[in-house]
Amino acid sequence: PHFANADGKGLDGGLLPDANGKEPSPGGQREDRVKWQKPRITRKSLMKCCLVKWIIDSTTNPQGPESSDCELELSAVRYQPEGLEQLQSQTKFTRKELQSLYRGFKNECPSGLVDEETFKTIYSQFFPQGDATTYAHFLFNAFDMDRNGAIRFEDFVIGLSVLLRGSDTEKLRWAFNLYDINKDGYITKEEMLAIMTSIYDMMGRYTSPSVRDDDPSEHVEKFFQKMDRNRDGVVTIDEFIETCKKDENIMASMQLFENVI
Repeated sequence: PHFANADGKGLDGGLLPDANGKEPSPGGQREDRVKWQKPRITRKSLMKCCLVKWIIDSTTNPQGPESSDCELELSAVRYQPEGLEQLQSQTKFTRKELQSLYRGFKNECPSGLVDEETFKTIYSQFFPQGDATTYAHFLFNAFDMDRNGAIRFEDFVIGLSVLLRGSDTEKLRWAFNLYDINKDGYITKEEMLAIMTSIYDMMGRYTSPSVRDDDPSEHVEKFFQKMDRNRDGVVTIDEFIETCKKDENIMASMQLFENVI
């Protein structure tokens, strides 16, 4: 399904509601976001991501420290991330982007770790018109690969890199992991419905058509039948990727996640 704001505008770029639920104008991006923008990647493609928006908005110094200052800051927190060079090789973010992301991450999470309650707070701010609790729980579990109840900065930005700049296959693998709630390597119809319902609940009145008129179970039923090629009641990662890549409608619907991460 295509999700749009109440006024019909897509939920991307600067049109996402801010922390107060207000929708900024398309031309309302702050100038301090430009400094870490990689030229070949538009600001829109980065700022549609709630998690990036949360991090960058928390940066208090518009100019930001120089590279050397930022590296000094890395040793000042309780949890020290890997070297910037190593993170840069593991992601598709530039060095300056990683520095900006880290500054904001440290401002919000001084310990260097983010917990599930923080995810719930983020999404309740960006989607105050709905209930984001369940979706935030599922999304946190997708990032928290080792299931220890906390996400390191490294894991956080590696996941963001896949979601924002990964190949179609990489994004689909990540989406499969999100759908696979119990992490058993298979997606059931119940798991897919749980994720889709949580998104509808979070989007609230910003869904178009509205949730009342468009039941997520209808979409899940249709998608699941296409994906479950051998009709064994579960979808494997190979079935998931192969079906999504061959079906333009499913791929279009999968882009929904780019607006709610």
